[in-house]
Amino acid sequence: MPTSSPAPTDSPGPDTRDATDAPGAPGAPDVRRTAAARRAGTVLAAAAASAVLVTAGCSDSDAGGGQQKRDFAAQKLDWQPCPAPSEAEGGGPAPSPLPGGTKWECSFMEVPRDYADPEGETIELALIRGKARDQANRIGSLIFNFGGPGGSGVSTLPAAAKDYEKLRERYDLVSFDPRGVGRSQAVECADNRQLDEYYAQDSSPDDAAEEKAYVSRLRSYASGCEEHSGADLPYVGTTNAARDMDLMRQVLGDDKLHYVGFSYGTELGGVYAHLFPKKVGRAVFDAVVDPNSDSVQGSLGQAKGFQLAFDNFAADCVARGDECQLPGSTPEEIQQFVLDLLARLEKKPIPAAGDRKLTQTQATNGIAEALYSKETWPYLEQGLDEADGGNGALLLALSDAMNGRNRDGDYSNIQSANAAINCVDYKERYSLAQTKARLPEFRKASPLFGEYLGWGLMGCSEWPVPGKWEHPDVSAPGAPPILVIGNTGDPATPYAGAKAMAEELGKGVGVEMTYRGEGHGAYGSGSACVQKTVDGYLLEGRVPPAGTVCE
Repeated sequence: MPTSSPAPTDSPGPDTRDATDAPGAPGAPDVRRTAAARRAGTVLAAAAASAVLVTAGCSDSDAGGGQQKRDFAAQKLDWQPCPAPSEAEGGGPAPSPLPGGTKWECSFMEVPRDYADPEGETIELALIRGKARDQANRIGSLIFNFGGPGGSGVSTLPAAAKDYEKLRERYDLVSFDPRGVGRSQAVECADNRQLDEYYAQDSSPDDAAEEKAYVSRLRSYASGCEEHSGADLPYVGTTNAARDMDLMRQVLGDDKLHYVGFSYGTELGGVYAHLFPKKVGRAVFDAVVDPNSDSVQGSLGQAKGFQLAFDNFAADCVARGDECQLPGSTPEEIQQFVLDLLARLEKKPIPAAGDRKLTQTQATNGIAEALYSKETWPYLEQGLDEADGGNGALLLALSDAMNGRNRDGDYSNIQSANAAINCVDYKERYSLAQTKARLPEFRKASPLFGEYLGWGLMGCSEWPVPGKWEHPDVSAPGAPPILVIGNTGDPATPYAGAKAMAEELGKGVGVEMTYRGEGHGAYGSGSACVQKTVDGYLLEGRVPPAGTVCE
């Protein structure tokens, strides 16, 4: 869902794919939710990058020309005990050992900043690894991307690793901070104080003065990104991240890339499969981004998805009768209660944590954050009830979780990286007039989130770097079967995206599977059917029949 920032994020905004269930909300799952629909078009960076042959920089179809000058794949990784996550990664303590006492190891891998200029500047990518228990029967590395774009894999993998302990029997669990993220040359746009102000702003202006202020804030934010990280902004896109993963595969010593991608990670995986179809091993795409939708279609899909999730939440509340803390005997009455609350907050924010107040934008953001998982529905119910009584602390904590703000007031760089990656990937740049013309469609799609997501279309309007595509090319003829899982109740990456991804990957490549459930993503949801099917595929190579359905 859109974060309180108008900049595109892993929330349903303009270029939404996934933000992350960043830590911060009491009891909220610590796994990056990320998702949102990132769509987009042709991977045109492939042509430019293939001009110079680097061991890590060639797609399967590039393999014949050029002269290799610098062998990045020959580098040896220096694995060391993992430090505590950096501020850009979200902070917190160093990761605890895995079951059995295995310690997490961290390292850095050098990549070209520009694959078309391998002799030029380089970037160091942060990696993390938990070694397989059965080294004698080890399949290889299993690389995870948890979405965003902008989520730190180095901080997220240890937090989520309990869900993957069975996979660690025969895989080294590996993740990374993609370029521009966390400790991998983090994109920086503003300091903590500026971000507090930015995320509290009105993201659904009502008159000319508010519209002018909104555009001015977008311009100021983009200028800050250019000032602090301008040299890297052209190179943080998804195509380069896919090429980085192929270099990672080689440096880790794997013949094939075994991969699990969530939310935006499915788009990254699709782009990888397009560029390197013969290097794909066993791959799972979960919470799938629709590769065919543009910014408007993707954001409208998210508006409908978050509205559906809220409707399901409200219906559940009503079904619990007197146990429900919210006023209303029907889902429609609960929605009206929330709309009235948001209208009051627009006029007068309420006290929250310390000297901070809860604004309408932050409340909307917090509601969306809680809809990413059914596990956080109780916090949404409690937060709405408390806000109605004048205490905005819980909804603000949920909003902070989406934006990557921890309890100490420090921000990770998830939203800055999200904006940078989205805006260099996608061509669309919506003007004020174009955005306003689209708002009726968004209001119709969602009374609660439509206005917010509609204004999010302007997220890249002031960006200093042009975008590359309208939607990504994920066609992967020649690749082995890829398991593509859609969740019928997913708010951020609507269910239809899985079918679209499977079709675009190509016949015999995309194997669609359905999970009938709530929340963002299926694996780790508690479904024994999903767990058994995915584990059987990754560990034993058993490809399920297309159309498999799990409850």
